[in-house]
Amino acid sequence: MELFWHRRDLRVADNVGLAAATGAGVEGADRGPAAAVFVFDPDVLDHASDVRVRRLLDGLAALRDDYRERGSDLLVARGDPENVLPRLAEALDAERVVWNRDYSGLARERDAGVRRALDAVDVEREAHQDAVLHDPDAIRTNAGDPYSVYSYYWKKWTDRAKDDPRPAPTTEGLVDADALAAAVGSEARADGGAAVDRVAVGDLPTPADLGFAEPDAETGPAGTAAARERLSAFLDEAVFAYEAERDYPAKEATSRLSAFLKYGEIGVREAYAATADAMSEAESDDRPDDAPEQVEEFQQQLAWREFYTQVLFHNPEVVTENFKTYEEGIEWRDDPEEIGAWKRGETGYPIVDAGMRQLREEAFMHNRVRMIVASFLTKDLLADWRHGYDHFRDRLADHDTANDNGGWQWAASTGTDAQPYFRIFNPMTQGERYDPDAEYIKEYVPELRGVDADLIHEWHELSPTRRANAAPEYPAPVVDHSERREEALAMYKRARGEDPEE
Repeated sequence: MELFWHRRDLRVADNVGLAAATGAGVEGADRGPAAAVFVFDPDVLDHASDVRVRRLLDGLAALRDDYRERGSDLLVARGDPENVLPRLAEALDAERVVWNRDYSGLARERDAGVRRALDAVDVEREAHQDAVLHDPDAIRTNAGDPYSVYSYYWKKWTDRAKDDPRPAPTTEGLVDADALAAAVGSEARADGGAAVDRVAVGDLPTPADLGFAEPDAETGPAGTAAARERLSAFLDEAVFAYEAERDYPAKEATSRLSAFLKYGEIGVREAYAATADAMSEAESDDRPDDAPEQVEEFQQQLAWREFYTQVLFHNPEVVTENFKTYEEGIEWRDDPEEIGAWKRGETGYPIVDAGMRQLREEAFMHNRVRMIVASFLTKDLLADWRHGYDHFRDRLADHDTANDNGGWQWAASTGTDAQPYFRIFNPMTQGERYDPDAEYIKEYVPELRGVDADLIHEWHELSPTRRANAAPEYPAPVVDHSERREEALAMYKRARGEDPEE
């Protein structure tokens, strides 16, 4: 028997480690049957949030149902994996524990501890690459270094062969539910150990059981079926206008796959293969000539995920430290009232406030708007990017350490391949360009629903009287963008050791 340890791979299909443990799709493989377990690790929960715990539990419920459809079930444990996994392997008489690698510093430390604990009790272990198409060590510069510039990374990423999706395990490849209950139950009664008696067969805790509250935000659908439905709908039509429309938040032009990929509810090989099929069909269908290029533009988003994964893998300190070092350090303003207004969506800059309110209501924010609100926090409010990263980590259902950190450091001009410090988004221009009719703004900022779009885009220039007449409950801008832009330029010049007057 094998024990498969789920982490950020809440699916049975296209799961490299699970396929290996069960022998799925491997002719003549003498593996399996396998039992599957998820462990609620207190060290990981220390970094969790109400939103992400709710979304995780929804994904686990869908995963459990997929196992039940195959006559098995999901083991659910709470505790330190270094204690839980060796004892559970013993209870199940499993000869091997199998899992898929994760690449953060915390995950790597945890996995090293589990390897040592399994070695101590003579249980074999096996780890697989699953979360990315290309291992973080696989794509390097000609000099052998990790890439810090995306465009060069992308050229090699797109040229590399991609593995095919892995098949889901059959019923025969999994331990049946009755056997799981018998093995775990008898061990708990015989031993009474703290680790094993906290293992349940298919019994998921509530957020309160884990020390969290139900979030106010709607966290969206979860599970492989929902992920496939979303991917299929996106590839049917929206992907063929992806480059042209993806920056417009009022349009349904993005994939909305980020949470599914973050929790591993759809395999990256399956997602990539679907895009490759869409590209092939576009070349033969009655599609615009640039349809294949539009699909490739979306494939680049998969490559960006892997670029930032390899940045985090080789530089785990970037979670709390600037990737790019400034000679004198950056003198962040960090005004708590301004940061508070940003978090509440009450800055008086409509596109910024719409984004922050979408985040609060949906645990999600459109990607273009993420860039706008990040630029506003770091370049208009002159606040440390870590305030924004922490808020996103708390509020986003799709929070991914590598992606979010990479995005925030890009906006703050402190990361790899970051925008130059002197490139500062004008929030009013961004709103007018990407939400010209203010559809997105009005959806999330009800105070502005009866206001003409032109007035919304001129909000920063209106007199107090005109603002009061147009939308008396919506605030005036908390800062003057033009003034803060000059302050930001001076701040970065000082950090670079330059004279801000020159």
